[in-house]
Formats: sequence, C-alpha cells, structure tokens
Amino acid sequence: MELLDESIVPEHAHEVKQDAREFANEHIAPNAEEYFRTGEYPWEILEAGQEAGLVAQDINEELGGRDLDLEQMLAIGEEFYRADAGIALTLQLASFGAEIVEKYGNEDQHEEYLRPVAECEQITGLAVSEPQTGSDLAGMQTTAEKDGDEWVLNGEKYWVGNAVEGDWLTVYAKSGDSDDRYSNYSMFIVPTDAPGYEAEHIPEKMGFRASKQGHIFFEDCRIPEANLIGNEGTGFYMLAEFFNHGRVVVGGHGLGLAAAAIEEAWEFVHDRDAFNREISEFQAVQHDLSDMLIEFESARALNWRAAEKVANQDNAGYWAALAKANSTEAAVDCAETGMQLHGGRSVLTENRIARVYRDCRVPVIYEGANAVQRNLIYSQRQ
Repeated sequence: MELLDESIVPEHAHEVKQDAREFANEHIAPNAEEYFRTGEYPWEILEAGQEAGLVAQDINEELGGRDLDLEQMLAIGEEFYRADAGIALTLQLASFGAEIVEKYGNEDQHEEYLRPVAECEQITGLAVSEPQTGSDLAGMQTTAEKDGDEWVLNGEKYWVGNAVEGDWLTVYAKSGDSDDRYSNYSMFIVPTDAPGYEAEHIPEKMGFRASKQGHIFFEDCRIPEANLIGNEGTGFYMLAEFFNHGRVVVGGHGLGLAAAAIEEAWEFVHDRDAFNREISEFQAVQHDLSDMLIEFESARALNWRAAEKVANQDNAGYWAALAKANSTEAAVDCAETGMQLHGGRSVLTENRIARVYRDCRVPVIYEGANAVQRNLIYSQRQ
C-alpha cells in the first residue's frame, strides 16, 4: 500500500521526499521502538540526518543550508512522521525558529547564529509557550527590559524543544506595556549559556518520547542589545507569519501519523483470522478501513493545496489553519480506528499502532491548539 505517493507533490520536492523516505526507512523506523522505550534523545539519528542534508536545511544556501522551501519541508515531514513521530520531531526542531532570525535578523546575527545551525555545528529552538499560557500569544508574561546596552529577561517558558540540548534559542518576550497588547512583544536570540538561563526537561510524556521539551527559568538573564531580532514590538507579527508555515508542516506530521495507522491496521486485518474468516473479509472492517482512507486522502489533498496557498501568501492564515486542524485530527481518527481493529493487542506498547495512538494526540495541540485554528478559520472568512 502506497499512501504518501508523489502524485500530489510538486515536482521540485520529489527528490528530497525520496531522500527523506530512504533515510526514514534506514535510520528512523528501525529504531522507533527502542527510543520510545528508553525515552533517550536520538543524538546519533540527528547527526545522521545532518550528514544526509535533511536537518536544518531550510536555511538559505549563502549561510550553508539548502534553502528548502515550504513544500519540500512538508514532503520531509510526512515521510519522517510516518516512521516515528518522536524522532521526527527531534530532527525538525533542530532549526525551529531559525526562519525568524533569517527573515528579520541582521547580517551579524545570520553569521554568528544561523551559519553554525545550517552547517550542523549547532542546534536551536523556539521558546514561546509558558507554564500558564499556551495559545494566547498576547498573554505571555516573560519580560524583557532594557538596561543600558543589554536586555534583561525574567520569567519562564515551557514545552520548549532543545531547551536543554540547544546552543541558542529564539525567545518571545514582553518588552512593552501599551494598550495595544499585540505590539508589546519582541523576539530575542538567547544563548543557552547566558547568565541567568536555566533549563530542565519537563516530566516524561505519554508520546513523542524521543523528543525532549524543557522548562526554562529566566532570572535576570542578560543578553546583548544586539540580540534583539528586527524591531522592538514586532514579535507577535513575526510569530503569526512564522506559524502559518509551521502549521502546514504540522499538517504533514498528522499525515505521516495517519498513514502509519492505516498501514498497521491494513496489515493486521489481512493477517489475522476470526470466526473461520480473515478479518478483512468482514464488511464492517472494510468500512472502517475505507473511512480511514477517506479521511486521510481528503486531509492530504487539503494540506498540499494549503502548502501552495501559504507559499504564495494567498490568505495564508486561513489555509494554514485548515490544513493543521484537518490533518492532525485525521491522524487521531485513523489511530482510534486502528486501535479498535487491533483489539486487545492495541494496548501493547511494543506495537506500532499503540505508539501512533499516543503520538497523534500531540500535534492537535502544538503550533496552536485546534480550537484556536477554528477561531482563525472563522475570523479569516469574514
């Protein structure tokens, strides 16, 4: 069964998609169960991905990357996530937030911070959410105050990929207190060895166990004035645009997980008997599989259409929200049905369907919970 075929993928993304598939088959899938069991950070697979030119390569060629575009990153995402979501997220978080520095940062920031990531000498991350605040971007409480030629950060960040492992992060903090709550935030480059920066891993998660998120504590954390990205007070708007691209790729996360659920269910029901018949011969089972395929194919068609719309800045927020919500929820539905078709064996963590079921609960939340996506879908059609 070939679910993630190239027929819907733009031709310029075919080569990187094939490279991602080969890498996933060789490095991710064979190690998925072990890393889920141990919960270790997959350094060796990350390094292999860097060597293969599939990690942090959305950075432009002048800085050492491959300048992969949105559709190419989506192609990589759906292949990686089909193999294993936890390892896949680790690979895709290695340059998370770097796009903001590339687009709005200056040449000195590009050379000092982006080049080492593109050349796979460093990894980075993006710090936005807080312990008490997630999807409300204009409600974050971590502050950044100017003190001479430095910025001083105080507060906490949560759910931050590479908070412990990363070399530097792009940090979203409140730098103003005007009546316009959307103009009070700025973006900063914060090295993880900066004085006043402390981070620890959050408690173990039910899924995505090979991806590590952290809890950051800023206590009079001082960074140079030069580490402000772009203009003060524009952080909210930077993030809004950044998340449009990210949500399309997160849709790819859902597509990969849905494909994995369908593959597992399909194989299981065609290889097991009940009541003197192969399970796949029961009409109810056939209908379940058909429903999974309907959801998957519908979501994939929408997601790839959204990728084109967002790439062309054609009502990007609307299309990104549609893709993210639809594809991640298709993954949940497919995994739920896959669990039911597996019966009692579905609860064994050694089985791929159990890992997919756990993992698919996560993308419906990150990059903006799907309830927020519905708000965006409605408001942007007014």
